[in-house]
Amino acid sequence: MERTWVNSAERIGADLHLDLSGPGSRRAALTRALREAVRAGRLAPGTRLPPYRSLAADLGLARNTVADAYAELVAEGWLTARQGSGTRVAERARPAKVRPAAPVLPKASLRLPHNLRQGQPDAASFPRAAWLASARRALNAAPNEAFGPGDPRGRIELRRALVDYLARARGVRTDPGHIVICSGFAHGLRLLLGGGVVRGPMAVESYGLAFHRSILDAASVRPAALDLDEHGARTQDIPKGVHAALLTPAHQFPTGGPLDPDRRAAAIDWARAGRGLILEDDYDGEFRYDRQPVGAVQGLDPDRVIYLGSVSKSLSPALRLGWMVLPGHLVDGVLAAKGLREAWASVLDQLTLADFIDSGAYDRHVRRMRQHYRKRRDQLVAALAERAPHIHPTGIAAGLHAVLRLPPGTEQAACESALMHGVELDRLAAFRHPAATMPAHDGLVVGYATPPDHAYTAAVDALCAALPPAPR
Repeated sequence: MERTWVNSAERIGADLHLDLSGPGSRRAALTRALREAVRAGRLAPGTRLPPYRSLAADLGLARNTVADAYAELVAEGWLTARQGSGTRVAERARPAKVRPAAPVLPKASLRLPHNLRQGQPDAASFPRAAWLASARRALNAAPNEAFGPGDPRGRIELRRALVDYLARARGVRTDPGHIVICSGFAHGLRLLLGGGVVRGPMAVESYGLAFHRSILDAASVRPAALDLDEHGARTQDIPKGVHAALLTPAHQFPTGGPLDPDRRAAAIDWARAGRGLILEDDYDGEFRYDRQPVGAVQGLDPDRVIYLGSVSKSLSPALRLGWMVLPGHLVDGVLAAKGLREAWASVLDQLTLADFIDSGAYDRHVRRMRQHYRKRRDQLVAALAERAPHIHPTGIAAGLHAVLRLPPGTEQAACESALMHGVELDRLAAFRHPAATMPAHDGLVVGYATPPDHAYTAAVDALCAALPPAPR
């Protein structure tokens, strides 16, 4: 027997779901369903039930079947029936209160008082009013077809807006037909690898995110470590047999610093000579403080570079919006990997972001946050100079984090000290490629964008207190 929803809103305030399946007669099924609704609290004590004639009509049952079920539940004490008051749920049928079990939290959610983890923008600075204004305009202007199945390439409005913005701000050369919207860098990388668009061994920088390497492992792509120095990745040393290279040219993650112009040229020469591909992760290219803008490598050769970007650092990772700027010969393969419909990035968010960019709100937000994060960085640098002058911060000309270089052999102790002081941060060693051959350096990766304004000073103070003393 099918499950039934009874529309008795005029009497009990909402539709009533009764499961009339199971063994036995229809009367037994109805009695069991009503008893369970009372026991579970879905029919609260004092709730007036529909007259048996109305319920019988709603359920397609005989009146006597419903009347007999009511009578049985009255006899059991679940219901009460009084002349002029109708049939109600008995007060003594109130379900027993059950103490909820204490939630089991994963370790990642057990946050310390001071969050200085890298990779997170200041969530309190999300431009709510401007985003809402763009959402309203985008919703009013959206064509009807925007509310149908989504195009896997992404909304044309957003792709057009990105063409203009990326050309102006990042030196990217492309057109809407070469852009595919995704839900972020990791999603784009999975599409490129899982769909077989990028094949074979791949060179990755000796320091980078471990979960990016895990995506390569899942796609059975063998990563080769590419050493770093003060000029960035040693692209002149990309090993033979590698078909692609994953780079962070604007601001190497996490060590900091842009890729040297000669190294950029070497990467392009390598790609052209062997028909290789460069995957450019431009994760925080908008945020620069003490240096001239550094354009995207993609502008040097759009046919050999896949440019990947997102709003996870500039706006919020909660938006789940990113993009791939692709060489023409790769577009069809990425679309085949993505599927026939947009299943990842909300069309309404895409339309809103397009308006946000076109209206100039995105530029204004980036400029405001650039000043905001620069003040954060300056406060961190000043505190270190005063309280821990032996600790040298690096990679601070751009981005949302700094690397604090430590004396050899002190990283583990410094990390434990930070925990004791309630500071959550990352060890530099956590980002080192297991196969890296370059000398390891001790350090802490400090994200100065993450804490809200009211908590930042205390976080910096706690960090300074946790750092190792100057060697004697």
